[in-house]
Amino acid sequence: MSYFENDGCQLHYEDYGRGMPVLLVHGLGSSTRDWEYQVPALAAHYRVIAIDVRGHGRSDKPHERYSIAAFADDVAALIEHLKLIDVHLVGISMGGMIGFQLGVDHPELLRSLTIVNSGPEVKPRTPKDFLEIAKRWTLSRLLSLESIAKALGGLLFPLPEQADLRRKIEERWPQNDKRAYLSALDAIIGWGVRDRLQRIQCPTLVITADSDYTPVDQKETYVKELPNARLVVIENSRHATPLDQPERFNATLLNFIDEVERNKEQIPC
Repeated sequence: MSYFENDGCQLHYEDYGRGMPVLLVHGLGSSTRDWEYQVPALAAHYRVIAIDVRGHGRSDKPHERYSIAAFADDVAALIEHLKLIDVHLVGISMGGMIGFQLGVDHPELLRSLTIVNSGPEVKPRTPKDFLEIAKRWTLSRLLSLESIAKALGGLLFPLPEQADLRRKIEERWPQNDKRAYLSALDAIIGWGVRDRLQRIQCPTLVITADSDYTPVDQKETYVKELPNARLVVIENSRHATPLDQPERFNATLLNFIDEVERNKEQIPC
């Protein structure tokens, strides 16, 4: 286990393998542990770094107002701490939002960007959007982490053969600090950088599950707004694609990173 400090907060990260760095950023209420099926596959080819976002995992959980911009600043600080030039950043859900934020604030730090089941804004546009966000905000405060974990496990992993994945959610989710979890949720609601997507010039891969919370056509729309992006849909998957479809996810991600590296090598100095 390794740690570094940024803005008075001690942050935990893990570092595996050698080669070009691939930086993994988890989602809300998660941690480095949720990349368990990716780290071995990626570390066979690249240096793999996974961070616990502040308020999560083994990182500090300061009593403060969290923001996606502050999370992205922590990621930028880790890149600087490790003296890296640029990275292949992979972010899922809230981690994808952090990736978008880093991409518009510090595009020079990204060699490539992979967004998994996420988007460049969380802004309600319709009465249904307002209702869904209000429902989640309210239930997150009323329910215990144990109750949330049980509901989430059934939502993400409904199949009988996914019992082990449900068990992991039910064991790990209650280990969150409730105050920090709610602060991170508040950081997501109303956030957005969609008006600045043109700043992200690096190759971008958007991976979406066919049964993610938000429909595929929403991803298709914002992918067209990115200068150098493509969309891949993974079937028979929900919001936790790296866990419920690890082989297809890993192959898709590795093919993309390998292609970016090949193209970089072909560019004359």
